[in-house]
Amino acid sequence: MISRNILSYIGVVALTCYVAYATDPTQLQDFCVGVNDPTDALFVNGMFCKNPMEAKPEDFFLSGLDKPGNTDNRVGSNVTQATATQLAGLNTLGISLVRIDFRPHGGLNPPHTHPRATELLTVIEGTLYVGFITSNLPNGENKLFTKVLNKGDVFVFPQGLIHFQINIGKTPAIAIAGLSSQNPGVVTIGNAMFGAKPPISVDVLSKAFQLDEKTVKHLQAQFWISP
Repeated sequence: MISRNILSYIGVVALTCYVAYATDPTQLQDFCVGVNDPTDALFVNGMFCKNPMEAKPEDFFLSGLDKPGNTDNRVGSNVTQATATQLAGLNTLGISLVRIDFRPHGGLNPPHTHPRATELLTVIEGTLYVGFITSNLPNGENKLFTKVLNKGDVFVFPQGLIHFQINIGKTPAIAIAGLSSQNPGVVTIGNAMFGAKPPISVDVLSKAFQLDEKTVKHLQAQFWISP
């Protein structure tokens, strides 16, 4: 009887493992259009891998995160990335890092999402007001979670949810954020909605944001940037 139970348990575990490993890996880009002819195809969902026998310590090293980014722009912030693009050794490891610099008195990392990563942010210097918004709740609302962070404080932004940070202090602010993907992606809401190329229909944006057409066209004419 005991042996039969053990065999049943092993069978369930084996089936569970098969189901778990039979799923597709999380995508590392927005889309991947299938092609039959690989002549003009690109290798995606990661990068080509170097022969491990040819790997060097430099492949796992990146300098420069001690240097402040240029915040002289419309939003007053700058993001310095350490993803697989800048640090080749991160490829396939599912993690990345960014440094975010904020100008005093309102330097803003605008509302945005990371479609492929949860973000864990740590304040190194300054005072930030941060927050994220849930997806649609059963009552049809979107709940806002906010917090004022000081030096040494940590805050997490769940994967795919809209979030932001703004410097509410009188001095420059610095934050370091870890992300659970080597290529987390970023969708800055304002840029995506009003700066898309080609532009989204004015009728769509007018109705979606309850704005008149003149206001929508004005917003579309702005020079949209990402930090």
